[in-house]
Amino acid sequence: MSENIQWLGHDSFKISSGPVVIYTDPFRLVEGGDKADIILITHDHFDHCEPEDVAKVLKEDTVIVAPPSSAEKLGSAVKVVRPGNRIEVKGVTVEVTWAYNLNKFRNPGEPFHPKSENFVGYIFTAGGKRFYLAGDTDLIPEMDGIEADVALLPISGTYVMTAEEAIEAANTVVKAATYIPMHYNSIVGSDDDAKRFAAGVKRGEVMILTQA
Repeated sequence: MSENIQWLGHDSFKISSGPVVIYTDPFRLVEGGDKADIILITHDHFDHCEPEDVAKVLKEDTVIVAPPSSAEKLGSAVKVVRPGNRIEVKGVTVEVTWAYNLNKFRNPGEPFHPKSENFVGYIFTAGGKRFYLAGDTDLIPEMDGIEADVALLPISGTYVMTAEEAIEAANTVVKAATYIPMHYNSIVGSDDDAKRFAAGVKRGEVMILTQA
């Protein structure tokens, strides 16, 4: 699987599915990489929806999938989605999931990622594998029953699940063969979070990727 997925840092991945190249939340990308067939954007915060980084992997027929607030930043050529949607993009089925905070607050009563903003995660199939990209989220009820071959879970705390909350998600509600930690070593979080996550997950395997 490692040849089909590269971690580019933070929540940014490049996932190849035959001729289709999928990027998630491009951030701090270097010039000259493969161009994207599909770009999945989870929400409009600068470290997930940066037009300059998106432009680095755009080509003429790239399809960007994003929630409404992100589409406003990226222009008109965007497939706008909301939690609960299911769409087909270049032969790839994309299911749109919820992503929001329950206990991470900017100010009292003001979560960093409010449910009302319709921020998202995604479930999609690439290289014959079903991926769950959780987005910036806490352990929320809507995760219950999600099944995937590969689950990409945030682990850094502060704005998203802590390593311990991500462990609980992996052990109790999100069922995957492989769990890959993300949202660390950039902005917040460290290798220690990834190590704690790997040590605590009891079902499936944990793959800690080296940043490409």
